[in-house]
Amino acid sequence: MDPNSVERYSRHLTLPQIGEVGQKKIQDAHVLVVGLGGLGCPVAMYLAGAGVGQLTFADFDTVEVSNLQRQIAHTTDRVGELKTASAKAQCLSLNPEIKIHTVDHGLDEEDLAELVPQCTVVVECSDNFPTRFAVNAACMKHGVPLVSGAAIRFDGQMMVVRPDKPGGPCYRCLYKDGDETVETCAQTGILGPVVGMVGCVQAIETLKIITGIGDDLSGRLVLFDGLSMEWNEIQLMQSPDCPICNG
Repeated sequence: MDPNSVERYSRHLTLPQIGEVGQKKIQDAHVLVVGLGGLGCPVAMYLAGAGVGQLTFADFDTVEVSNLQRQIAHTTDRVGELKTASAKAQCLSLNPEIKIHTVDHGLDEEDLAELVPQCTVVVECSDNFPTRFAVNAACMKHGVPLVSGAAIRFDGQMMVVRPDKPGGPCYRCLYKDGDETVETCAQTGILGPVVGMVGCVQAIETLKIITGIGDDLSGRLVLFDGLSMEWNEIQLMQSPDCPICNG
């Protein structure tokens, strides 16, 4: 590693679980972040700071003033800009050594078929079930790990899907047809730091998968209650009725 990289990633290099070998894996990785809102912002910034060599940001939305309470990659002077462009600027200011690609429209099946196989990990940070289902299906089809998160009001949830390790549950094992009705933050509100908590966990899980350290959240749904500051865990099993796992 060159001297600049040694200094930049020195706190990773000091960790015996990561070290130079793990940092090289991070720098060689390509991560797709779907959604650059409350979850995607901390995910993008922490992965950029960690030195993920290639990041692809996918979002069709623009920055609004109401986003700034929680979407920490965006700033007041970038209101009206595409969220992908805003997040890219913020992340490159943190780490100019990485490459960032942007997709500035909603991802369809063709987009996902092209993007997902190129990636080491996909991080799902959108706020709607159709996108979550489509990303899950693409990751399962192409054998790419998926890190999923969601948050509303004071609550968050996180899970990991590992199609590269057969037998585990996917996102559709948890949510079936008919579960697509979803409340939005605009309707019910969200405490800003809650999405930060979930996004940080997503970033941790992504780096663990890339470096092959620790035990990831595959087969587990972690629930966070910000009002009581409690964390709970539900064990998940592959559903025999899942249209993706058994399709």
